[in-house]
Amino acid sequence: MIDPSVFGTLYETLCATVGRFGERAAYVVPPMAGRAYHPGGVSYTWDDTAREVAIRRRWYEAAGYGPGHRIAILFEQRLEFVFHLFALNALGASVVPLNPEHRADELGYVLGHSGATLALGIASRLADLHDAARELATPPAIRAFDDLTSDAPAPRTRKRDEALGPATETGILYTSGTTGRPKGCVLTNDYLHHFGLSLVNRGGLLALGEGVDRLYNPLPLHHANALSISLPACVITGNALVFPDRFHASTFWDDTIDCGVTAVQFQGVIPNILMKLPPSPRDRAHTIRFALCAGIEPSNHAPFEERFGFPLVEMWAMSETGRLIAAHEEPRMIDTRAFGRAYPGFDARVVNADGADVPDGTPGEFLVRNSAAEPRRGFCAGYLDNPEATAAVWRDEWFHTGDIVTRDASGMFAFVERASNIIRRSGENIAAAEVEALLISHPDVRQVSVIAVPDELREEEVMACFVASDPARATLDVARDLVTWCVARAAAFKAPGWVVFLESLPTTSSQKVRKVQLFARGVDPRTDAHDVRAEKGRAKVAR
Repeated sequence: MIDPSVFGTLYETLCATVGRFGERAAYVVPPMAGRAYHPGGVSYTWDDTAREVAIRRRWYEAAGYGPGHRIAILFEQRLEFVFHLFALNALGASVVPLNPEHRADELGYVLGHSGATLALGIASRLADLHDAARELATPPAIRAFDDLTSDAPAPRTRKRDEALGPATETGILYTSGTTGRPKGCVLTNDYLHHFGLSLVNRGGLLALGEGVDRLYNPLPLHHANALSISLPACVITGNALVFPDRFHASTFWDDTIDCGVTAVQFQGVIPNILMKLPPSPRDRAHTIRFALCAGIEPSNHAPFEERFGFPLVEMWAMSETGRLIAAHEEPRMIDTRAFGRAYPGFDARVVNADGADVPDGTPGEFLVRNSAAEPRRGFCAGYLDNPEATAAVWRDEWFHTGDIVTRDASGMFAFVERASNIIRRSGENIAAAEVEALLISHPDVRQVSVIAVPDELREEEVMACFVASDPARATLDVARDLVTWCVARAAAFKAPGWVVFLESLPTTSSQKVRKVQLFARGVDPRTDAHDVRAEKGRAKVAR
């Protein structure tokens, strides 16, 4: 077990790793023909990384950047972002990764809210950055991401005079909240080391070596999964981080096999997609020992492991928490949504609406902390300029996650649903995730998202939004069949009462469905949907 107390800044950890593993691979980008950057792929050693970081450090340092300065970067998964991150960390400056899916208004909000003094962007997005900055009272200077030949613009304020260490701000990571503007999580060096160590220290099925493993993560580096877990875990251990521009089902096995990947990290939608690929000799030609994955569909869990030959280890984490919890030791209870037990540095409990602990097996809100003595250590330092939101999640020195879970007698926690995704129908609480899990294995379903819609009699009704495997099958008859199929496998009240077929589902860059964007504001989702409520009754009787 590595103690987080031994670390200072992320840059200092990098320097130590360079000294130990200099000529070994640090960062690998698989090839992809036609990509705007590194189409043939690229690999950097730790020594290469140190040289690239030094170039950028001199560029920022000459302009006067340091503590108190924030630099926003729109990089669309370019490897070189990592070099900027370490260079800024060496000086005590903070990075604000920008979501490439955002357009001018969204970018403008983050630039203004973060107080970024400089914004870097790839050439194809510079116009968007200029549009975003145009409406700001104090716009940042804007420069091309790759242009290090001209001098960096001087920051508009002087840097703070402070010693760098664990508490130094390293970045602002904006959450993809379901309502309102996103909140900026303030990250520190201590946060990043805690998050990385929560993987490194787990052991069991998640055991990592030093300087020998290659961790593949196709999720974006502006997302906590890659930025806050994979990246620091690899820096601490000297292992290589392998990342493409995003997940591609058609090249996943080629990339992981050809790059010698030994571990992968992704979201639960990816195993669902891989399971739908036709069987191939490459299914077992890899060297992967484990996949760390959040939100695994239980019905796919055992079949996936049997087909591909490595364990899917369910995990839970939030951008704010600075640590993960995982079901990394047997028995993992893979036919459930079990995601792990508490451990030193991760206290957890399940409470009701009054804040009282609930009996084992009873759903309640998941509360976490570091310890009673230092409850907030290693968590994000709060929401930027939003003490009210910070206070709302930190009550009685416990972090309130908003997730509904259960705990069993062995201490194993299992995910039920986000509190906001509970559908209340005729007094029954229905977890949208449970219905989604039931429907995703239907052959006519490519993707599904379940939401609540108003119901005049039952308060709320279940609505299923489908992307059909075959667009020609997006019919009322198939909608009715889906209900019948669902009722045959679960309580009838959980089956959808409304079905709508969509061409696609809006997702975040980490492949989570943006439920608030399924329908335009003010539009009743039932308008163009099939009303199959009567079918639920007929299916129940037939059953």
